[in-house]
Amino acid sequence: MSQKQYLKTIEREIIRINKIIDLKILRGEEYRKEAKDHKLLLKKIKFYNRQSLFKRIFPIFSWKVQSF
Repeated sequence: MSQKQYLKTIEREIIRINKIIDLKILRGEEYRKEAKDHKLLLKKIKFYNRQSLFKRIFPIFSWKVQSF
């Protein structure tokens, strides 16, 4: 699975969890577990975006690091 596909899968999962959270809020139910999952998925997206940003800013440096 490529990084692009992985991020797309995570985004779909976040959308699914958001729908579940919205329904639970409307029903007045607790949504602590879903909020925790949502937060974890956001961290994963931020990690991959930060990594790709580093590669875009320092393409030569990231190439040299990979060659070791």
